Amino acid sequence: MSEAIPADWKQIPLEEFTTLQRGHDLTKTQFRPGQVPVAGSNGIIGYHDTALAKAPGITVGRSGSVGKITIYKEDFWPHNTSLYVRDFHGNDPIFAGYLLKSLDLARFKTGASVPTLDRNSFKSLPVVIPPLREQQTIAETLSTVERAIEAQERIIQTTTELKQALMQKLFSEGVRGEPQKMTEIGLVPESWEVARLESVAKSFQYGTSVKCDYDVQGKPDLRIPNIIGGTIKISDLKFGNPKPNENKNLRLQPGDLLFVRTNGVKENAGRCSLFEGEIEDCYFASYLIRVRLDTYRLNPSFLNEYSRIEIGTSFLSGRAIRTADGKFNINTGTLKTMLVPVPAIEEQEEIARVLALIDSKLTKARTRQSELQELLRALLHELMTAKTRIHSTVFKV
Repeated sequence: MSEAIPADWKQIPLEEFTTLQRGHDLTKTQFRPGQVPVAGSNGIIGYHDTALAKAPGITVGRSGSVGKITIYKEDFWPHNTSLYVRDFHGNDPIFAGYLLKSLDLARFKTGASVPTLDRNSFKSLPVVIPPLREQQTIAETLSTVERAIEAQERIIQTTTELKQALMQKLFSEGVRGEPQKMTEIGLVPESWEVARLESVAKSFQYGTSVKCDYDVQGKPDLRIPNIIGGTIKISDLKFGNPKPNENKNLRLQPGDLLFVRTNGVKENAGRCSLFEGEIEDCYFASYLIRVRLDTYRLNPSFLNEYSRIEIGTSFLSGRAIRTADGKFNINTGTLKTMLVPVPAIEEQEEIARVLALIDSKLTKARTRQSELQELLRALLHELMTAKTRIHSTVFKV
């Protein structure tokens, strides 16, 4: 290591810091009922009745999720798809886990078809090590941030489950406590209509087939990767130059719904997202279909949410046709026949508002989680290179 290190730190080969060993064979048929985690390359792959490694322990993905570091706080069976730390040589095990994460061991993998990590290829890698007390302080600091990340993940999971349950309830019971009736799409409140989408839409339009790419000087062109989870993701944009007649006809406006027309996964055919003006002067590609609604009859946010509950999703994907190249297609004809619930527009707006409040909470949690993950990456680098030193564990997030 060329940079100067603190006087009380030392530089040693990785094999003198931790001794790694290949995990032990254990086929699925050899698993016996028990509570001991079996540690594979990507984490726990099952449970067994015998532990071969004491906690706290570390595994490194050997094949499969090559280089992935997992920290275990209970005794475990290290599977042969992983390497595990057999000897910490007196170092703090949790600190060791974070140091190994900072090394990006996946860069040492070999093999093209089945990448594998050989511990001998990096055992001489030089690492710099602080005294044990500072190791423990660093480990506790980084663990504090990881616990905060995990807390946000629990919020995201719980809120997502809440929304899914609430969506099923709202689209079958409404918000006014009405008696229900049985329809072609299941139980709905008595006052609701069930209509074909074509009767409440103004237009159905295929997108542009003009070539687009990342380095083209042109206009944003939304594609299948931008249609995720009911919203438009603009982190992966390509650009193109629509034909003159497309400049007006294919420009998106807030309230437009984009449906995935073709996909290699059947369940994704008909996936839908609502465009809310996330980016200006924007177009959409030919693998998408735009539906523009009569907003006096059907609220775009309401339909966007309905399209993502089971009955809404299955209507389109269930009618997708497999093509010669193995993909699944829907077309405007399929979309026009989609059956949708049509309550009073005021009730549609109320349901959309309720679900938007939950989405707002999810967005905040995901943003906070992303900020914490960035903080963890920055701290991992700063603390492991001694650019930042923490001498007590009063770190808060």
